[in-house]
Amino acid sequence: MASPTLTQTQLVTAQNVLRLFPEIDTRLSSNTQGSELEGYDEEQVKLMEEVCIVLDDNDIPIGSATKKTCHLMKNIEKGLLHRAFSVFLFDSDNRLLLQQRASEKITFPNMWTNTCCSHPLGIPGETGSDLETATQGVRRAAQRKLDQELGIEAVQVPLEKFDFLTRIHYKAPSDGIWGEHESKLVRRAICDLLTNACRLVDYILFIRADVDVHANPNEVQDTRYVSAEELQAMFTDKNLLFTPWFKLICQSMLFEWWEHLDKGLEKYKGETSIRRM
Repeated sequence: MASPTLTQTQLVTAQNVLRLFPEIDTRLSSNTQGSELEGYDEEQVKLMEEVCIVLDDNDIPIGSATKKTCHLMKNIEKGLLHRAFSVFLFDSDNRLLLQQRASEKITFPNMWTNTCCSHPLGIPGETGSDLETATQGVRRAAQRKLDQELGIEAVQVPLEKFDFLTRIHYKAPSDGIWGEHESKLVRRAICDLLTNACRLVDYILFIRADVDVHANPNEVQDTRYVSAEELQAMFTDKNLLFTPWFKLICQSMLFEWWEHLDKGLEKYKGETSIRRM
């Protein structure tokens, strides 16, 4: 039996098209932004429509949802969890590259944080249901975001140079509307507790590379390289704000990892269990 088709005499209406193609996502046909995004930077609002990977508590993909959906506190409080990553990039002098998030950012604006923090997208190459493929997907996403946020070319941060250390499950409220509830891959990360309401699965990635930084001002307002001692001094400055995941990682393991950059990180790499904080 032949499949139904639109004839030349039939109008291309929503009803006809959806009858023939039920797989079409109709949410794109209307303005789904809502009042939550009114008044925010146009470029950042566009990024809120990126598709994140939705997870269960064990970092197993369930499906996908927009970045906006994943970061609304009302959804996070109901248990919505997505995958994310944190990159910690060190130069040849073992200094960590920090960034200060731009004032245009919708979540955690103006805060200092590790080199790059973002999300693998629900697109080919960045997903994965087991730890090995998920980690490789996060590496690709990290390479993409280092370029988009900091202008660091992929050739300077090849995939094989990223070391996966562990995953951290946390929840971090932002301003009452927006927040984080993530599973992140952290590559050599720095963190110290900013709030007691922190829970995520964050992939931690470390990388050592000397890179050329050309920061995107819509993403990053400042950068600086710091030693471990300089970072600790920054935490004592009451005029500086830090993202909660960055402070959490610093409080737990960052400085121990940092100390072993030259001694070897082998015993810290590839942790299979999820740290729940």
